[in-house]
Amino acid sequence: MRMQRYICTSLLLCFFTSLLQAYAYPEFYEYSRKVSGRAINCALCHSHGDGPEGNGAGQIGSLNKEEMERLMKARAAFEPNQKVDSPILNEFGDEIIHTLGKKKFLELKTHPQDFAKELGDAIDVDKDGIKDAEEFLDGTLPTNGENGHPLKLFFANLKKNIFHVIFAFLCVGLLFYGFAQWLVKIHIDAVLKEIKKE
Repeated sequence: MRMQRYICTSLLLCFFTSLLQAYAYPEFYEYSRKVSGRAINCALCHSHGDGPEGNGAGQIGSLNKEEMERLMKARAAFEPNQKVDSPILNEFGDEIIHTLGKKKFLELKTHPQDFAKELGDAIDVDKDGIKDAEEFLDGTLPTNGENGHPLKLFFANLKKNIFHVIFAFLCVGLLFYGFAQWLVKIHIDAVLKEIKKE
């Protein structure tokens, strides 16, 4: 009986702890979900999709001494423009703290609708052509160059590869022009042969 209570209590504790992990910053999660209509998880800013708490790779329980020192240094970056290399944050998370500072980031919890504006248009961690502030509003991952709003990705890739696209159209156009001229030449030769026969 005592063992059953122990197991039941442990399971409940694990369940509620996992709920807290999934919503470490529910204000940002809820705002992004409301604006984009897409569900995001902790992988938006953290190394691990389940957030910083736990024993998995990129979670606090798995950090060694050197990584704990990096974590403490990153957590002390209250002002902007400090170098951040947190073992529990991904590149986007590090860039948020570098750009805003932890103090400003925590202030934005009360009004997450201003987060994208405060982050600005200068950051594009995955270099996909879509600014990270827009990716936050779109509910896509700023660290994955293939994850983004389809039309924005299309136009960003078109802009990046415009020379190749124009060159391909010119090549195909010239190919069709040459083929049409060849058909005209065959037709003219056939007509001339008919005239000579008569």
